[in-house]
Amino acid sequence: MTPVTNRQLYLHQRPVGVPTADDIRLRTVDVPSLADGEVLIENHYLSLDPAIRDWMSGNDTYMAPIAIGESIRSTTLGKVLESRHPDFVAGDYVQGLAVNAWEEYTVNSGEVLTKVVNDGKYPPRYYLSIFSGAMGLTPYFGMLELGRPVAGETVLISAAAGAVGSIAGQIAKIKGCRVVGLTGTQEKADWLMNELGFDAVINYKECENLSDEIARVCPERINIFFDNVGGEILDAALLNIADHARIVFCGAISSYNASGPVPGPYNYWQILAHSATVKGLLTTNYVEQFDAANNEIRGWLESGKLRFNEDIVDGIENTVEAYTRLFSGMNKGKLLVRLAAADQ
Repeated sequence: MTPVTNRQLYLHQRPVGVPTADDIRLRTVDVPSLADGEVLIENHYLSLDPAIRDWMSGNDTYMAPIAIGESIRSTTLGKVLESRHPDFVAGDYVQGLAVNAWEEYTVNSGEVLTKVVNDGKYPPRYYLSIFSGAMGLTPYFGMLELGRPVAGETVLISAAAGAVGSIAGQIAKIKGCRVVGLTGTQEKADWLMNELGFDAVINYKECENLSDEIARVCPERINIFFDNVGGEILDAALLNIADHARIVFCGAISSYNASGPVPGPYNYWQILAHSATVKGLLTTNYVEQFDAANNEIRGWLESGKLRFNEDIVDGIENTVEAYTRLFSGMNKGKLLVRLAAADQ
């Protein structure tokens, strides 16, 4: 039976700092009738990603900002309930890449909508975590296409215990690199070292001088810096890059909640001094390679070379609170919200 109403989270006002329930509110709306070319999706899982915070700010980024009153755009995983699109039928499991929303039901015109495998080997939700652009494919293309790791090189990863950083570091290890992670708790440092096989971890919250500590741990300097944070951590890393270093600009979570202009990086001149390159990473540039990438990732999973965590919160009403974990460092892996309709 086609649902009549839909609970969704919408942008009530632009956040100042970390978003709260005053900024993002829950409402109930009608489910519209389908037009030709559209599908109705019952969302099972919502993806909670740092980039969504930037879309809330009104800044001009690679995606149009979320308008006041608009539902919060997100990647979701769900099941087609009804279809008037030639490529989809009821019962298909689908992922909407950054065009669906934090809501129970989404009407999608087929834009950036892909079927996902539901053969019982892996849970469909893996297409929001390890097989997704937001977690697995981002570090895959960032490390292999932009970082271009060579065995024996030193790789530094910021936010190394996060969903993206932890995978990026493991891919560098698979390619024979020495991998150093930056994180903010001893628990995460132990996980990176003891379970994921990082060669060294720096707890940046316990360093008097982060640049000096990076120099101590990376005496041969950094060949690849996979940056998810920006800000002061980027500045400290720039003082330690090797000649012809590659800097992968994946994210800048340190500035997403800033209320004014963000200065720096102050040490940007190091890029010139070391003939380094900086490249921005958008996973959507590699859509045609997604299937081949996921095939390789599956092989690494099955051989035990790659491990990952999911942090799953139940209930759309808990989405905003869960989202704040990304900015406090409290999440442990890929952060998802499971809705009531989801297969448990």
